[in-house]
Amino acid sequence: MTTPLNERRIANAIRVLAMDAVQQANSGHPGAPMGMADIADVVWREFLNHNPTNPQWANRDRFVLSNGHGSMLQYALLHLTGYDLSIEDLKQFRQLHSKTPGHPELGYAPGIETTTGPLGQGIANAVGFALAEKTLAAQFNKDDLKIVDHFTYCFLGDGCLMEGISHEACSLAGTLGLGKLVVYYDDNGISIDGEVEGWFSDDTEQRFKAYGWQVLRVDGHDADAIRQATNEAKAETNKPTIIICKTIIGLGSPNKQGKEDCHGAPLGKDEIVLTREALGWNEDAFVVPEDVYAAWDAKAKGQTAEAAWNELFAQYQAKYPTEAAELLRRINGDLPAEFAAQADAFIAETNAKAETIATRKASQNTLQAFGPLLPELLGGSADLAGSNLTLWKGCQGVQENPAGNYVYYGVREFGMTAIANGVALHGGFVPYVATFLMFMEYARNAVRMSALMKQRVIHVYTHDSIGLGEDGPTHQPVEQIASLRGTPNLNTWRPCDTVEAAISWKSALQRKEGPTALIFSRQNLPFQTRSEDQIQNVAKGGYVLAEEKGDLKAIIIATGSEVSLAMEAYAQLEGVRVVSMPCAEEFMKQDATYREAVLPAHIRARVAVEAAHVDYWWKFVGLDGKVIGMTTYGESAPAKDLFQFFGITTEAVVAAVKELTA
Repeated sequence: MTTPLNERRIANAIRVLAMDAVQQANSGHPGAPMGMADIADVVWREFLNHNPTNPQWANRDRFVLSNGHGSMLQYALLHLTGYDLSIEDLKQFRQLHSKTPGHPELGYAPGIETTTGPLGQGIANAVGFALAEKTLAAQFNKDDLKIVDHFTYCFLGDGCLMEGISHEACSLAGTLGLGKLVVYYDDNGISIDGEVEGWFSDDTEQRFKAYGWQVLRVDGHDADAIRQATNEAKAETNKPTIIICKTIIGLGSPNKQGKEDCHGAPLGKDEIVLTREALGWNEDAFVVPEDVYAAWDAKAKGQTAEAAWNELFAQYQAKYPTEAAELLRRINGDLPAEFAAQADAFIAETNAKAETIATRKASQNTLQAFGPLLPELLGGSADLAGSNLTLWKGCQGVQENPAGNYVYYGVREFGMTAIANGVALHGGFVPYVATFLMFMEYARNAVRMSALMKQRVIHVYTHDSIGLGEDGPTHQPVEQIASLRGTPNLNTWRPCDTVEAAISWKSALQRKEGPTALIFSRQNLPFQTRSEDQIQNVAKGGYVLAEEKGDLKAIIIATGSEVSLAMEAYAQLEGVRVVSMPCAEEFMKQDATYREAVLPAHIRARVAVEAAHVDYWWKFVGLDGKVIGMTTYGESAPAKDLFQFFGITTEAVVAAVKELTA
C-alpha cells in the first residue's frame, strides 16, 4: 500500500467515530465504515462536489450509500466535512428522535440524498439520479453554458449485488450509457453469515462488463489507486463505471477485522482499546483532533464551488431567461401556474364527451392533454407501454434522444420503480411508471420506499382485477389493492370512468409530498353522469354519486368497474344511495362533517362491492354490513363469466341490500 500515514490518519477519523457510535448505541455495523474509510477519504475530500453549508445546492454531486447498514460511514463524513451534524448527534446514533437513525433516512440529517437500507435499492436510486442528471442536462444545457453537470457516486456491498434489483438497475444503466455514475464496490468477502464465497461466487467484473460498464479494480486501502481509478471513471463519459475495491472489513480491529464478527455488532470495549492502539489513535471516544477536522472541512471549498456555479447560472439567466425560469420552477417542484385551470378545462371536456372506454384509455387521453403542459413528466413502463397506455403523442425515448421524456424500462418492475424514486429525489422531474397491477408485487418494496420518503412518484397500474379475463389467476390481482391502500402516505385511486380517471391524474400531479397509485381497468367502463358539485367532490376521494329515492335505508360503496354494478342495483332499489370512493385515503382526510354527509353513521345497512379482496372494506361497512368481492384467487375465463362465477354481480348487490334492510 502506498497510502501516506497522514492520509491514513485522516481516514482513521471515520473508523473511530464509527466504532465509538456503534459501541455507545450497542447496535450497528462498524465493519463497513472501517473497511471503506480509505475510499471515502479520497472520494469525499478530493472528488465530491458539494457544499455542507447548502446541502440542497442544485448542481451538487449526489452520494448514495447503498450498503446503508454502514450508515455511520455517511454520518461520520457529514460531520467531518462540516454539515449541520454535531458530535452530539453522532453520540445519539440509533436513538429515538436523533438525526442519526440506524440506516440513512431522508429528512433526518442534512446531506442524506435517499433512504437506504433495503439492499440494492440504493444503487437503483443512484441510477435514477444519474438518469435525471443526464436527461435534465440534455434538456437545458447549452453549448456555451453547462449548468446541469454533476456526478453520482455510489458505495455498495456484496448484499446489494446479490439482490436481484441490482441486475435490473445496472443492466439498464449500461444500456442508457450513464457515464456520470461512479460506483465503488466494497469487495470485502464478508456478509452476516460469514465468508460469501460459499453463496456468492459471481464474476462481478465480467458481469458488469456484460452490462456495458467500465470496470476497474483497485486495492481499497490504496489512496493513490483509488484516486487514479476515480479519474479514469470520470473520464469515461459513455459508460457507467464500477470500481471493485478489495477491502478488509473492520480494518484496524486486531481480532475482528476480516471476519463477520465486526459486520453487524459492536466491537466491544476491550477490542476498541486494541483498535485505537493499532491505529495509533490516542484520543478519547468521539474526540477528533483539530488538524484532522481541518483536513476534512469542506465548507470553504463547497461555498467556492457553489459561488462559481451561481455565477455561471447568472450568465445563463441573462442569455436564456425563459429556460432559466423553467429550470428553477422544475427544481422547486412547482407545477405551471396555469396547470390547474387547464386541467379543469380538460375534465369539463371529458365530462361533456361522456365516453364509455377503459380507464387505462382514459388515462392515456389524460396524459395526452396534460403531457404538453408538463415538460417535467418522465414516463416509463415495464415493457407494457402498449397495454398500460402510458405513451402519448409527445413521448420521446431517452434511449434515442437524451432530452426525451420516456424510458423504456424493459421487464424490470422493481428496478424501474426504485429508479423512479431516484429521479424524483434528484429533482426537475415528476416520474410516472407503469405495469400490470399484479406485477406491482415485484416492485412492492420500492413503492414502500417512495411512500416512506414522501416522493412524488406516480405508479400506474392497469389490468386491475379478474376483469382482465383469460390470462388467469397468475395475472389477476386480488390482494394488491388492499396492500397499496394499507401503505402509509400512499394515495391509491381506482377510478370508475373517464372523469374520475382525469381527476385522479390531476390529484397525483398536484400532490407534492407523496406518491400515488393510479389503478385502471383493461375493459370498457360506462360513463357516469354527474352534477358540477359531484365533479368537484371526486377530488375528495369519496362522494355521493346517486342520491337515495325516498328515505335513506342503505348505502352501496363501490370503486372502479364495480361502480356500474352499484348503479344497476340502485335502479332496482328504493331508499339506497351509491357512494363512489375512488380514493379512500383522500376521503379519510376530509373533515368529519363531509364524511358524515356522505356516510351517515346511523345507516348501518351498508354494502361494499369491489373485484378485489374483501377485507379492506369492513372498516367502512362495519360488521353488520356486507362486502362483495374476492376471497380466493381467480380463474382463466372471459371476464363476464368470471364476475358471474365469483358472484360479483348486480344481482348479488341487490340481494345484499335487501337482506340488510329486511
